[in-house]
Amino acid sequence: MIIEHKIVIADVKLVADFRRYVLYWKKRFTEQPITDFCSLIRTNCKAPFEEQDNYFLLCDVLPEDRVLREELQKQRLKEILEQQQHERYDTSFRGVCMFCSEEFTGNRSVLLNHMAREHAFNIGLPDNIVHCSEFLQTLQKKLDNLQCLYCEKFFRDKNTLKDHMRKKQHRRINAKNREYDRFYVINYLELGKSWEEVQLEDDRELLDHQEDDWSDWEEHPVCAVCLFCEKQADTTEKLHVHMEDAHEFDLLKIKSDLGLHFYQQVKLVNFIRREVHQCRCYGCHLKFTSKAELRNHMEKTKHISMLPERTTWDQPQYYFPTYENDTLLCALSDSEGDLNAEGLKEDDIPVISEDVPNLQALKQGSVLNQLLQGDGSKSQRKL
Repeated sequence: MIIEHKIVIADVKLVADFRRYVLYWKKRFTEQPITDFCSLIRTNCKAPFEEQDNYFLLCDVLPEDRVLREELQKQRLKEILEQQQHERYDTSFRGVCMFCSEEFTGNRSVLLNHMAREHAFNIGLPDNIVHCSEFLQTLQKKLDNLQCLYCEKFFRDKNTLKDHMRKKQHRRINAKNREYDRFYVINYLELGKSWEEVQLEDDRELLDHQEDDWSDWEEHPVCAVCLFCEKQADTTEKLHVHMEDAHEFDLLKIKSDLGLHFYQQVKLVNFIRREVHQCRCYGCHLKFTSKAELRNHMEKTKHISMLPERTTWDQPQYYFPTYENDTLLCALSDSEGDLNAEGLKEDDIPVISEDVPNLQALKQGSVLNQLLQGDGSKSQRKL
C-alpha cells in the first residue's frame, strides 16, 4: 500500500482486524476523494517538483477512523470471549501430554491440570486461555524441534532437552515471547495494551498505595450493593432476599428462566447498573432527576421486573462494569446448584474480594507472567 498507493496507516499494529479495516476504507475511498480522509505528507520538499512524492496518512485523528478502530476492537473482543466460552464447556477436546504421552479426552482443563500437577508445567488457568488446541500444538511443535520452551535454545536430542528443562527449571514458557499473546484473553481487553503494560499499571498502583506500617491493619468485610438502592449485604443470599422482598426482583429466577450463562449474567448486571446510574427506567425509557424518583416509579409501575429484549442488554459494551470493584459480579456463577467443598450452595457463600477466575477474564489486573506462578499472594495473583 505504501509503495503502490502511497497510503500510510498509522499504528497499524493497533488495528484489531486489518482485513475489515482495509475493506471499509476501500469502499469509502470510492465514495469520496482520499484527501477528505487523509493528511497529505510531501517528501523531498526541496527537490524539483517532479522528484517530490505525496503520501496519504490515515490515522485515528480522524473521528471516523477512531470509531472504526474501536468498533473492530469490540467485535474482536466479542468473538474471543465467545470462543473462550465455547471452549470452557466443550467436551470433545482430545490431547496428549507433552511430557508423558498420556492421552486425555473431554474438557481441555483435564490435560492442563494434569501437566501442572504431575509435571509442574503451568501455562495458566484454563478459563484465561483461548484457542487452547492451537496453543498446545504450538508448544508441542517446539518440543518436537528439540527447542526449550523457556530459553528457546535448541538441543541435539530429546533426552538432553528433557534434562535441561528439568535441571534448569525451564518447564515454563517464555512470557516475553509475543507469539503466545494471542492465546491469553487479557491481551484482547484493551486496545493497544499488552499484558506487560497492564502489569506495569498494577505495580504502580500498588506502589502508590503502599503503606510502611501494616501493624494496625484490619480486614473489613466486602459487601455487595443492591442493583436498585443503597442496601448492602455481606452474603449473596441476603442480597437476593432483599432485592426480591424490597423490589420484587429475583435475579436467580431470571437467570434460570432465561438460561443465562456467566457472561450474560455479567452483561445483565452491568446493564441494570448503568441504567440506574443514569436514572433511566429500562422498562419505559423515562429519565428522572434522582435515583429515588426512578425507584419509586419502577416499583409503582412494576417496571423493575420488566426487562427489555435480550438484544438490548446482551451487547459487548456491557462486559465492562459500571462501577469499579462491583462485588456482585464476584458472586455470579454458571450453575445454580453448584456446591462448594463444604456442601454450601453459592447463595450461602460470603461475598469476598478474592480473585475469581471467571471474573478475572474480564479484568485488566492480571497478567501472563503471573499465570506462571503458583503463589496466590497480592503481588502474584492468578488470572
